[in-house]
Amino acid sequence: MCAMPTRAAMTVPLLDLKAQYADIRRDVDDAVRRVMESARFIGGPEVAALEEEVARYSQCAHGVGCASGTDALLLSLRALGVGPGDEVVTSAYSFFASAGVVANVGATPVFVDIDPRTYNLDPHRLEAAVTPRTKAVIAVDLYGQCCDLAAVRSVCDKHHVWLIEDAAQAIGSEWEGKRAGSIADFGCFSFFPSKNLGGAGDGGMIVSQDPERADRARLLREHGARPKYHHTLVGTNSRLDALQAAILRVKLRHLDRWSEARARNAALYNQLFEGSRVGRPFHDPRTRHIYNQYVVRLQKRDEVRQHLADRGIGSEIYYPVPLHVQKCFAMLGYKPGDMPNAEAAAQETLALPIYPELTEDQIRYVAATVRDFTDS
Repeated sequence: MCAMPTRAAMTVPLLDLKAQYADIRRDVDDAVRRVMESARFIGGPEVAALEEEVARYSQCAHGVGCASGTDALLLSLRALGVGPGDEVVTSAYSFFASAGVVANVGATPVFVDIDPRTYNLDPHRLEAAVTPRTKAVIAVDLYGQCCDLAAVRSVCDKHHVWLIEDAAQAIGSEWEGKRAGSIADFGCFSFFPSKNLGGAGDGGMIVSQDPERADRARLLREHGARPKYHHTLVGTNSRLDALQAAILRVKLRHLDRWSEARARNAALYNQLFEGSRVGRPFHDPRTRHIYNQYVVRLQKRDEVRQHLADRGIGSEIYYPVPLHVQKCFAMLGYKPGDMPNAEAAAQETLALPIYPELTEDQIRYVAATVRDFTDS
């Protein structure tokens, strides 16, 4: 028998961006109209204002808008001089960009297993991965919770290597009161539409406390040219569109409200899953968790996911294949079993709907449907 009563079937998508837009439609439409009437589509005051606002929100001195979260990481590596012959240590369990950018600058990714509770890079395993060739560490804040940035920073400082924080899923998250992005040499955000602060397309931003490093990243995003057509560096085209910046400026004003709603939704899920076989997310008390995803651990994960889909509930697997065993990294020599915590997470984790506009009835329906399978 089920531990919770089943409810009338309803549709619960993994994410409902239409509901978010309905709540802020007038302000978003006004922002878009403002840009269209100005005809300033590349750079300009909207981008500059967003850079300042995101930097301030993240307790940083400088912001550099760019075309995507991936480009934020890539430009950061290039600004720090990482290239062929260098190694960059990062998590074995993350979105592909955390390692793909390392290969794309000609460096070698070195993987570290995760803490099985937070899914973030295990700082106790980090130092053993550092070698004389290590140039940087990319620490990932997965699912909206900062990794142990104090411990990671300590290792980086000890070995004189750069720290890049992949905070693509964690804008507004905190480690011991310090905002994501503010502790590292560079912090990197993604504005992909599914993020807590998501645009109407791709976009990203780099934040930094150092004016020279930020300026180098800013130069690299525009073909290394200053003034126009005079190139001191070989850069690329990675600019944030003014339309995206204007929309994101509207959304940034609502971000804390949305993050608090996600936390309330997570608390209700936690209550509803109490006493069940569902592994609830671990919230490190030293962090502010913004729940970009609400990720549970399940036996028979794939069967549970199908059970949810059959009942109109969206879910997602972040991520089904750890980075160290991706085919494109076969030449690095990793094999199954090398990162047991990452490999177990890839087999057992499932993200449930957590977006701010969820109703209590929807959350209860999702939880009841999960328990209908796990408790039987």
